[in-house]
Amino acid sequence: MSYHSQIVNVDNTIQVIVFSLGEERYGVEISQVKEIILPTQITRIPNVPGFVEGVLNLRGQMATIINLRKRLGKESKKNDENTRIIVIEYNNATIGMMVDSVSEVKYLSSQNIEEIPKFLALRDDSKFLKGVGKLEDGLLTLMDLKELFSEEELKEMRG
Repeated sequence: MSYHSQIVNVDNTIQVIVFSLGEERYGVEISQVKEIILPTQITRIPNVPGFVEGVLNLRGQMATIINLRKRLGKESKKNDENTRIIVIEYNNATIGMMVDSVSEVKYLSSQNIEEIPKFLALRDDSKFLKGVGKLEDGLLTLMDLKELFSEEELKEMRG
């Protein structure tokens, strides 16, 4: 049997980084993530949206650090030893998303991704959500990074 006549698996599988905000688990596609860092000295800047913590010098490149809890309308929490910053590059802006913890990387089949349930679609943060992933150890809400920031917010974060 030739290589070309073999059955090809057409199931799309993505890798997601699993992180937490309180008791809720979220996922973001690993292809969108540059790195995960510990929170360090963040320089506060005036006249920015409330969810922006400030900026951070990342090896010579300025990254805007946002508090994902605040962005999603959740109560703020003090940083602890589990707090991480997930650094993404989006639309020519380097953005660090501060989260409560990052736990693991999981493979997620497209067959195991469902649309946002109606009860979740009523939440204020639903526009930031892409779907719900079904894992062997529970559900995972997938973030839609394209919806996380408006064009104007991105423009401000680019500097």
